[in-house]
Amino acid sequence: MSKRILLTAALPYSNSPVHIGHLVEHFGADFWARFQRMQGNECHFLCADDTHGTPVMLAAREKGISPEDHVNQVWKLHTQDFADCQIEYSHYSSTNSQENKELCEYFYHQMKEKGHIHIKSIDQLYCEHDKMFLPDRFVKGTCPKCGANDQYGDNCDKCGATYNPSDMKSPYCSICRNAPVTKQSDHILFKLNDFKSYLEAWLPQHTAKEVSNKMLEWFKEDLRDWDISRDEPYFGFKVPGYKDKYFYVWVDAPMGYISTTVQFCKKTGLNFDDFWKSDKTEVYHFVGKDVARFHTLFWPALLKTAGFRTPNQVFVHGHLTVNGEKMSKSKGTQIQARTYLNHLDPAYLRYYFACKLSSGLDDFDFSTDDFIQRVNSDLIGKITNLASRGAQMLSSKLDGKMSSPDTEGRKLIQHAQSKAKEIADHYQAWDFAKAINEIRALADEANRYFDEKAPWKTLATDPAGTKAVLTTTLNIYRLLAIFLKPVLPKYVEQVEKLLNEKPYAWSDSQKILENHSIQPYQHLANRIDPEKVKAMMEESKPAASSTPAPIAAKPALQESTTGEIEIEAFTKVDLRIAKIIEAEEVKEADKLLKLKVDLGPLGTRQIFAGIKSAYKADQLIGRLTVVVANLKPRKMKFGMSEGMVLAAGEGGSSLFILSPDAGAQPGDKVK
Repeated sequence: MSKRILLTAALPYSNSPVHIGHLVEHFGADFWARFQRMQGNECHFLCADDTHGTPVMLAAREKGISPEDHVNQVWKLHTQDFADCQIEYSHYSSTNSQENKELCEYFYHQMKEKGHIHIKSIDQLYCEHDKMFLPDRFVKGTCPKCGANDQYGDNCDKCGATYNPSDMKSPYCSICRNAPVTKQSDHILFKLNDFKSYLEAWLPQHTAKEVSNKMLEWFKEDLRDWDISRDEPYFGFKVPGYKDKYFYVWVDAPMGYISTTVQFCKKTGLNFDDFWKSDKTEVYHFVGKDVARFHTLFWPALLKTAGFRTPNQVFVHGHLTVNGEKMSKSKGTQIQARTYLNHLDPAYLRYYFACKLSSGLDDFDFSTDDFIQRVNSDLIGKITNLASRGAQMLSSKLDGKMSSPDTEGRKLIQHAQSKAKEIADHYQAWDFAKAINEIRALADEANRYFDEKAPWKTLATDPAGTKAVLTTTLNIYRLLAIFLKPVLPKYVEQVEKLLNEKPYAWSDSQKILENHSIQPYQHLANRIDPEKVKAMMEESKPAASSTPAPIAAKPALQESTTGEIEIEAFTKVDLRIAKIIEAEEVKEADKLLKLKVDLGPLGTRQIFAGIKSAYKADQLIGRLTVVVANLKPRKMKFGMSEGMVLAAGEGGSSLFILSPDAGAQPGDKVK
């Protein structure tokens, strides 16, 4: 039965350009939406710009334009960046809309009528220099819990504590750097604890276990009231009945999911109530773990208050690091989408993020070396190589018409077809990395088949047999294209043209092309030039500036003089269970074995390990071990090494790789 699905990604904020951290989420949602459509489902992918708050107001002030003009300019930049990254929304809106204003007022009246709000006078930090109450993110100071310096006014990056700005030690205004004073102001608070029992039951049913367990830690005590108002000056919607109070941005931002649906239904003639007032439509949100609290505590409570349905599932993903470091403008690791697009094809980044994205909360790294290696080796060297070798030979050396596969070839095709459900299940579960892992394995099998058959050698002596091999090869390549279409839509459009076919649905994977003419081969994709990646990273570096360094900046993690390391340094090492699936000697090296290991959702890796003195290659296949999974790939004489195997002992024959119990699974974190 076809399903109707509404999917959203978290709304990008109108204060900055789209960067590759945003693309993690929007690519993932786009993969899932495209997969659903290939399954025959009616999937509407909606999003909008998050436009309100003090940062937007100040950004507009710096430009000398109105906040409305600022958000309109940013909206155009955002939508162009997303479109150029091949992300396809059913509708992309803005929270600064009349529909959203009306919704905020409706929700507020529902809160008020049902007794879920109250007024409270609270202490707030006020900057006398800038003549404004300071929002959380415009206050910096010392964490009241752990004493870390230069922390924001709502939470501590070092210890994870949450607090009010007025609780900080030595606070200062992050705009002018002057010390604020404390003033009282009446605020409107939402009684979140009224929904404690409801949320406690709702969370495990609508979020992953890892997410619900984390959120339920808040339930050990009463849930705190939530401040839903902000003082002027502020860019946003005024609270009805007040001249100087505005809705906090986190009230009207998630409303954007509903107001965008209102606009979409007006545009398409669909019935709004079918989306947010009934269970006729499945609703899913895809968000980063930094905003999980808002989407899994506050948002369901607001929806319950106003009589709207809640999402079927809130999917949550981890954060992106770049070359092992947290994304940072000052360090040049916050790569803007436009900067990437100035140098590289978006298909490469879509593929690479699909290799990394899983249903878990683990952060993952955009390693430029690994990025180049995976795209060049896998997408170009293994997958595209099948088309360039098979289709070129068929169209230039033969008559361009496929025949039928032989018995061996048909079995190989049927094996690839049998993987369609497993790969579909991975897409459905947001385990894109597992899907890509299966697709890569099929490409490996097809390349082995092609190399063993060596059709270039039989072209003159056995053209019929050669054509059967090419038919098999192109059929498997076609299947890979179908399985990759959610990730690489533009790339697969070229494949559909090459093979003379209509746009692929998932069910097309059960068909075998026989006696079928193809078009002359056209080049599909180039390898990544490392110099272009280098140029992209150079462009991301900040321009030289005379801006003073932040006050009391956190010191870099360092090894102590006694040889000890801080816990933060240790937790940077990502230890994972790995299954050794291939092993062979490196004949030119005395100590090295070349291993291929399966890391579950992280895919497969190639590792050169100095353990030849203790193990024969065939002893290792099928064994579990422990590897360092986030080691920067190292280019060696014999190839790229993408990790490190852990072992104990003195060396030589007294060397023992770590072997966990059989219950451990590839990809499990070692904690």
